[in-house]
Amino acid sequence: MMSSLFDVRKQLAFYGAYHSHPVNVLIHIFGVPAILWSAFVLSTQLPPPAFLPPIKYVFAKHLVFEANAPALTAIFYIIYYFILDPVAAFLYTPQMVLMLLTATAYAQRPDGIRNAIIVHAVSWIAQFIGHGLAEGRAPALLDNVLGAFVLAPFFVHLELLFKIGYRPELQKQLKSDVGIEIARIRREKAEKRRSEKKSS
Repeated sequence: MMSSLFDVRKQLAFYGAYHSHPVNVLIHIFGVPAILWSAFVLSTQLPPPAFLPPIKYVFAKHLVFEANAPALTAIFYIIYYFILDPVAAFLYTPQMVLMLLTATAYAQRPDGIRNAIIVHAVSWIAQFIGHGLAEGRAPALLDNVLGAFVLAPFFVHLELLFKIGYRPELQKQLKSDVGIEIARIRREKAEKRRSEKKSS
């Protein structure tokens, strides 16, 4: 079980099975970064872990670093992504750093938290609409909370990389894996419906 957490094909096949419709993928390309960024803004309000030194560095008005909960989250995400795919993670790191720094700076605005709540709520609503109308089933977070939250930004990143020719063999393998995973999910749902009819 633990080894599958670090298997890029297995993890992305699971996530991709819930995000195969082009409309839903497009919604996630914009919505997932907005969710992560606004979550960073909101989590600046959490007290920093006691083991973190009180570090704050202002690169510019809109770029601020603090040793806090969002910084720890960003580090965890990047480490996990490097384990999954080092090259893609390296290409994603500048985006993660920019999101972290801008979110930390934005949280210091008088209206920063309020606006982040609005962005977060609207982005989540868009995700559920995409799943309900386009995919026709519940989002991945209802089946695998950790996988859905952690994998979502990386999956979106890889979707964009694939469009410019990144690792075509992996993309081909993932399409096949996603097809198999979708078939498995549909088969399980059909079996569940049959068993419910028998019991009723």
